[in-house]
Amino acid sequence: MPHHEPMDGEGLPIPNRINAKPVRKTGQIVAAVIVALLAAMLIKGLITNPRLEWNVVWKYLFNENVLAGVGYTLLLTVISMVVAIILAVILAIMRKSLNPVLRGVSWAYIWFFRGTPVYTQLVFWGLFSVLIPKLSLGIPFTSVEFWSINSSEVITAFNAAWLGLALNEAAYLSEIVRAGLEAVDPGQTEAAQALGMKRSQIMRRVILPQAMRIIIPPTGNETIGMLKTTSLVLAVPFTLDLQFATNAIASRIYKPIPLLLVAGLWYLFITSILMVLQSRLEKHFGKGFEARRVRTKGDVPPSTTDSKIEKQDTVNKDNQATMLGLNA
Repeated sequence: MPHHEPMDGEGLPIPNRINAKPVRKTGQIVAAVIVALLAAMLIKGLITNPRLEWNVVWKYLFNENVLAGVGYTLLLTVISMVVAIILAVILAIMRKSLNPVLRGVSWAYIWFFRGTPVYTQLVFWGLFSVLIPKLSLGIPFTSVEFWSINSSEVITAFNAAWLGLALNEAAYLSEIVRAGLEAVDPGQTEAAQALGMKRSQIMRRVILPQAMRIIIPPTGNETIGMLKTTSLVLAVPFTLDLQFATNAIASRIYKPIPLLLVAGLWYLFITSILMVLQSRLEKHFGKGFEARRVRTKGDVPPSTTDSKIEKQDTVNKDNQATMLGLNA
């Protein structure tokens, strides 16, 4: 019988291949057993611990006040993130502007909102109507007013909550957007300029679509973080979110632990959905970056000999390109 040489993944022969035995992974097996035991102990403790009072958890899991709190939490998250993303893109573009005033204002905004706790900022927005009782429109540095309104009518508890969250989040998102913009090859901008495109067109049609692949993953993480940060809006005070709703029930029936579990289960459920959406968005904006060569309908399949020669040529070209890159 003819001796057949082993082939690699490209269909090329591998001369004098060593048939090595796989290394035993004893450490990984031991670690997996220990982790599995700890996980089983944790699950058993959660199920059998009578102090968790799972009957109370199931009773209030779909309570009308809890469901209303879930709705307000989602609403705060969506509004805050939409406003924050729009503002973050503007701030990132300002940071890359040639105008020093725009760069300075953007830097100062990011410095202030990243440097102060979000809880402190929410307290400030709750006291906004005390600090500034009236909002007016007129001629600056004069007493001439064309229109005015009481601050308490505009900055309500709900508006103060999403405004404080959005302004704080925009400072963090702007750095994510800026990193995504700077990750795009400068040659893309140069090519667009050679075609006569304006800076706004280049940003909108060339840079941002490519930067989304880098911006989406951390933005998804920030959205999940925003969902949980809404539990701090009590500082405004806004008292209709999920965390306050469960705390109010716990204070009334004197059972804080089961109601904390109710809030935790809802946060976990919503976070899981957001993680799935984030994964789908990453796949959508990642299209074209992992493209593989596909055979069209009219292509003639090559013979075995031609296929091997073509693969060998491809390997040689890749090796030459690699060596050129290393020499450079």
